Amino acid sequence: MRLSVADHPLIKHKISILRDESTPSPIFRLLVEELVTLLAYEATRDVRITKVKIKTPLAITEGEKLSKPRPLIVPVLRAGLGMLEGMTKLLPSAEVGFLGIKRDEETLQPYTYANRLPDDLADRQVYIIDPMLATGGTLNDSIDYVFERGASSVTCVCLIGAPEGVENVKQHLGNKWPGRNVHVVLGALDEKLNEIGYIVPGLGDAGDRLYGTAAN
Repeated sequence: MRLSVADHPLIKHKISILRDESTPSPIFRLLVEELVTLLAYEATRDVRITKVKIKTPLAITEGEKLSKPRPLIVPVLRAGLGMLEGMTKLLPSAEVGFLGIKRDEETLQPYTYANRLPDDLADRQVYIIDPMLATGGTLNDSIDYVFERGASSVTCVCLIGAPEGVENVKQHLGNKWPGRNVHVVLGALDEKLNEIGYIVPGLGDAGDRLYGTAAN
């Protein structure tokens, strides 16, 4: 597993505003979209391309286009939906599938309640998007789903991660998918998880802050 943690002043600036509890949902949503587009540049560094001939107004030249089959973007519901626009802006020709995975607040274990993915993902490059990499359970389940359907590689894009979650994903891959191509891209790697599995300092519940459902 490769881990990339963004090191760019604009990303750090935007994440700082996301962390602020006074940032309203409309601004939060806009910042998430902007951040994902920035992170997507790193995440798509290894996207497959094919050489093509192009006729410009002056000459015939060689260019490059995205290869087929097209990349597949998989937002993890519900918070991952807030990241989708930022990814599709950079990859407008990509297809989109959905996974609904929720964490049990008592056991902290994930369970899947929705799956809208093609049955056959043979040779597909898959981009899983989820704002928070906390315990790693949700990401592990998502990776299992796409590899079991034949995906060739997985890139996971998260705004913020915890060391415990990163280590959990690394161990899971080593045990179940050794040698598979997995790249985890984070906007920030935070200090730790607290006793109820939230990232510290984190930014709270990303889904609630995206959609304005947090209780005051």
